[in-house]
Amino acid sequence: MLKQVSIELVNSMNKNTLMETLGIECVEIGADYVISRMPVDHRTQQPMGLLHGGASMALIESIGSMGSTLLIDLEKESPVGLEINANHISGVRSGFVRAIGKIVHAGKRTHLWQVDIFDEETNKLVCTGRLTVMIIQKK
Repeated sequence: MLKQVSIELVNSMNKNTLMETLGIECVEIGADYVISRMPVDHRTQQPMGLLHGGASMALIESIGSMGSTLLIDLEKESPVGLEINANHISGVRSGFVRAIGKIVHAGKRTHLWQVDIFDEETNKLVCTGRLTVMIIQKK
């Protein structure tokens, strides 16, 4: 079960990071999911004007990392991305995408997140991916 903390606290951790640069913000935290959104604009588009696949991957990794942070004891452990994969289903040229990340497996040393990204305007699936997070002990 994810710790229930304020959205403001989660978003404050994005200061001076890639998430801030890309405009990624958390909008909802549930018992086993995290929802975030990201703009489709000059920061996240590729030269043809479509949402860049790398931006989608950054959104997937951001959600899984946020979620794993809410599952562990941050004084003793840190989450790190271990593996990520995604399938890009359709293109988006503007507006926002919304990503829903659900925990599939929350083990002691690994977490697995399923993340689906949708066009906010049409609710059409844009990308689906999985992130494996390794939980490491702090020294």
